[in-house]
Amino acid sequence: MSHWSRLQRMDRASQRALQDHLLQRYVREYVYPFSPFYRRLFDEHGVRPGQIRSVDDLRRLPLTSKRDLLATDDDPQRFKKFILQPDPASIKAAWPLGKKLPLLWQKWTHGAGVVRRAIQREFSPCFMTFTTGRSAEPVPFFYSPHDIQNLHETGARLVDVMALDRDFRIANVFPYAPHLAFWQVFFAGQETGMMVLSTGGGKVMGSTGDLRALTRLRADALIGVPGYVYHLLRKAASDGLDLSSVRCVVLGAERVPPGLKAKIVELLRRTGSTGDVRVFGTYGFTEARMAFAECPTADNEYTGYHLYPDLAIFEVVDPVSGEVVPEGEDGELVFTPLHARASTVFRYRTGDRVRGGLRWDPCPHCGRTVPRISSDLTRESSVKDLQLLKVKGTLVNLEDCAMLLSGIPEVEEWQIELRKKDDDPLEVDELVVHLAVRDGCPPETTAEQVRTVFKSRLEVAPNHFEFLGLDAMLRKIGMETEMKEKRFVDARPQP
Repeated sequence: MSHWSRLQRMDRASQRALQDHLLQRYVREYVYPFSPFYRRLFDEHGVRPGQIRSVDDLRRLPLTSKRDLLATDDDPQRFKKFILQPDPASIKAAWPLGKKLPLLWQKWTHGAGVVRRAIQREFSPCFMTFTTGRSAEPVPFFYSPHDIQNLHETGARLVDVMALDRDFRIANVFPYAPHLAFWQVFFAGQETGMMVLSTGGGKVMGSTGDLRALTRLRADALIGVPGYVYHLLRKAASDGLDLSSVRCVVLGAERVPPGLKAKIVELLRRTGSTGDVRVFGTYGFTEARMAFAECPTADNEYTGYHLYPDLAIFEVVDPVSGEVVPEGEDGELVFTPLHARASTVFRYRTGDRVRGGLRWDPCPHCGRTVPRISSDLTRESSVKDLQLLKVKGTLVNLEDCAMLLSGIPEVEEWQIELRKKDDDPLEVDELVVHLAVRDGCPPETTAEQVRTVFKSRLEVAPNHFEFLGLDAMLRKIGMETEMKEKRFVDARPQP
């Protein structure tokens, strides 16, 4: 963390010089010599490792994406080509004398076994998570002990950015699964010494069990998926539980609507909170094997996700052309790690669209000078099969629908269903919104509010509304039975 303390206040030119240096070394000593996929990609496009001397030189290389990782009939284990695979010959050829001499000294003084174990600690896969896309097979991503140590470091940085007290007791209600979010919290606790109780989310203990654990722990912070955290707090308020100890809520794995932050603060007030309540959004994805956070503000506004320029390079590109866009413009995020081992991607399209792009000006809230990604992200990777829908000639992003619905105070829970008019495969698509409204709110009045907001923000209106009670809606979206709530359902006949 001493390096991070200096880095987060470093001027932009120094940060870029550091990235250029790390990128040169990473390409020359790790990516090109040890990655079967990227070595072939470099060669096919006539790019030599020595030509990548700065961040700007990344444009010489094509973008890669999840499609490159997916299995094919000819190559059912294609993901293995993305694992760094050094051997004695490639290490000898690629590494400079300064990196090889310590290994030779260890071999002479302690034997070849010690060197072999050192290489294994850096490169050998020992842990695995999976991507969570709904329309494609999950892709495994492997970690070496070196990568696990990076998870420790980024966990400590998350705690620092959010200004969490290391004496906090943490309730981690992310689903217990081989997914980044759960394990980033786990390793953050390991690195910082914070007390972390991981319940596994609703599928393991149910909301009643989670709330019992939360109250017994007297947790200072609650961490989980936005929809489930809101569900827990709503149940706690309904049951009259005392959650006055909770001072911080950290949300991850999904986009966080500003209106949802306000709802969470209100629920915590109803459960006994009297001081400042901080609600943070975080951003991470399996291929990065790290997560990023917002810094604290008094009113929980978006601050942008604070990045780690020594661990990764982010670019923002035009989603169609793939060309880098000017600073601050909308586009798709592209990720390049600088210290990854085991499974490694390079100039990788995340599939995530960011409004407001990448910012390098000092954060107006915390003063850090590291780059920031706008908090207004469209996580298209989580709804690849439903991400865009043409309704009445207008292209609608369903995640924008989610942001609007989650931010309306009168809406407790919701689901969007796509149908064909009259169930006729040849008819037009229809947008149906299922709603559970807050007690005391007239359903039709709430529906009219939703219709107005959709029309003004998205230029379309739902075709139909269907109303359910809260319990029925919770069952419909699988709140405590699914790994992720079923917010979008495609009921259109399949061809």
